[in-house]
Amino acid sequence: MRFTTMLVSGCAFVALAASSAVAQQAAPAAAEEATGDQDIIVTARKRNETLLDVPVAVTAVSGDVLAKRSINSVREAALLSPGLNINSDGAGRAIVSIRGVGVTIVSTVQPGVGLFVDGIYRPNTAYLNNPLNDVERIEVLRGPQGTLYGKNTLGGAINVITRQPGNVFEARGMASYAGPDNAWQVGASVAGPIVEDKLAVRVAGSHREQDGFINNVIIGGKSNKFNTDSINATIRATPTEDLTITIGGYYDWVKGTNGPYARVTGPTDYLRTNQFNALGVANYKYRGVNAKIETPIEALASKLTLQAAYDLRNTVSPDSDADFSPLNAVRDNSRDRLRTTTTELRLESDLSDQISTLFGLFYSRETTSDSLARTIVIAGNAVVRQTDKRVGNTYAAFGTLFWKPNIDWEVALGLRYDHESRKASGTVNGAALPDASLKSDQVQPKLTVTRHWNTSMMSYASVARGYRGGGFNAPNAPFRTYKGDSAWTYEAGTKYSTRALSLSAAVFYNDYKDYIGPNSVAPALPSGLVKVDLNSGDVESYGVELEGLVRPTQQWTISGSLTFQPDIMFSLSSDYAVPIGDDTLTFSADVQGKGKRLAGTLNETTPTFLKGYALVNGSITYKTGPFELAIFGNNLLNKKYFESYIEKTASLLAGLPAASDLGIIGDRRRYGVRASFKY
Repeated sequence: MRFTTMLVSGCAFVALAASSAVAQQAAPAAAEEATGDQDIIVTARKRNETLLDVPVAVTAVSGDVLAKRSINSVREAALLSPGLNINSDGAGRAIVSIRGVGVTIVSTVQPGVGLFVDGIYRPNTAYLNNPLNDVERIEVLRGPQGTLYGKNTLGGAINVITRQPGNVFEARGMASYAGPDNAWQVGASVAGPIVEDKLAVRVAGSHREQDGFINNVIIGGKSNKFNTDSINATIRATPTEDLTITIGGYYDWVKGTNGPYARVTGPTDYLRTNQFNALGVANYKYRGVNAKIETPIEALASKLTLQAAYDLRNTVSPDSDADFSPLNAVRDNSRDRLRTTTTELRLESDLSDQISTLFGLFYSRETTSDSLARTIVIAGNAVVRQTDKRVGNTYAAFGTLFWKPNIDWEVALGLRYDHESRKASGTVNGAALPDASLKSDQVQPKLTVTRHWNTSMMSYASVARGYRGGGFNAPNAPFRTYKGDSAWTYEAGTKYSTRALSLSAAVFYNDYKDYIGPNSVAPALPSGLVKVDLNSGDVESYGVELEGLVRPTQQWTISGSLTFQPDIMFSLSSDYAVPIGDDTLTFSADVQGKGKRLAGTLNETTPTFLKGYALVNGSITYKTGPFELAIFGNNLLNKKYFESYIEKTASLLAGLPAASDLGIIGDRRRYGVRASFKY
């Protein structure tokens, strides 16, 4: 308690009360970070542009900021971006949405938010729980991005950009430990040239584990342990001045639990215990290789980029409690394999000082095989064994025309055509089910008009259509298929940025058709339970997003964001750097929270709402030369809140025994130390 009080007080006092005497000095670290949006380069439109020039609601978070905030995954970084919401009910599942679009916990549902790592599409949102290994920055693009990024981005897209090797030798390392749940992490990376100007390599690895805070009172043990190992490598070759070849690979091992729900009496019953007859441990292996070739075509004033990837995921879940109760009525186990191949060809051209273009072709193939699930209904002495195989192919052509009639105006008109075909087959207790198939041909246009008022301020307006592909429920579901949904989004925004102040704001309206709504639980065939997805109708939504950053002094940075959609999300952070000779002592504090919001419910008459909450975090970091040492605390006020919540109507409709509300409480207070170096 004394540690927490000292840390909160120290962060709040020094970060929020700038000393005028110190303010007159120059802090090296703060000076390095004192850049505006004119200097931040992003690839939101698949071309290098400054954040101020991009007519998209986009947030960029650097790897250094992620480390400073003790953020270890994309899920944990969500509250740094307005409109982005990521919850998780297990190591292999993430519930992601941008502006309220994209929610899903069934792994076979195509997401409404696209996830891209170094430009490679990842079809499975479970990556959002995986460790951030040697990341340069995360870009969050809000609103439909289908014109450039394709289907499944009607809510937006998340770009994770890893650090690339170059001619300069670089070594990084970090280690942290936090209690009281024995949470620790180590990571390191090394990069440098093998042949100067010709060949460079980067290798990174990390390990992370934690015991968690939820206890199983039936069989004992922790219900939300998490353990992961990760390694990735990149080789960058430039055999000639006009040719760059980049080859990368990764391997992630993840072991954790899924669905550690507690049986609760209501949205204020914050239990840290559950009553399951199995811990629900699952093992995941993610691995992949990718390659990119870039070359200019001077005769066409163009740049050609060819990118391809092959990604694999294996899942094994040996024993889970499927009835969410202490009765030991239903158990299940499962395994599957997902293989994804993607290829994209892009041609970026500057036809004149006023006109430029970006055209491309895209192909992807997703195959789910060796999918086996066994549901054991103990009370009825029945076993349901089902197999499931799925194949999906997507072909796309896209293009965008950028027209700048003068330095103040830009008009961008984009169009993408996607053809998707998907097939599914399966068996239940050895009996083959009729094959199911889906086909769609979709056009996704986008028109954006941008006005630069001066070098520090711009405004934009856009209209775009996004699309998410349909899919299949499990073979033993009462209905097998559901169709895709789409959205027209109308948006207007403005950005202002100087060295001392950056502000951005956006207003938006979404009109959805055939919205793929919240998941539900249904009676399975011939017995048991199964998760299902369905089209829930047409939906309208709207909202406002605000972001800001101000530097009252060279040493002090305050940033924050606020979203109304109509749920409220907010964040506010303060960093104050005190120079000590050539060294720096930085006091950081931040608060992140959500307002009152609807729980997962199918009750149309008396829906359940979750209380709002705010999490307070802080750290004190001492930097000397290439070394940093920090003490930190997360959720310092030990606030209770729900990470995931399912109201009992879904369980009642599914015929679950002893139906109850189910909730997963968020992590309690952690405090610890972190050390790092960078050469």
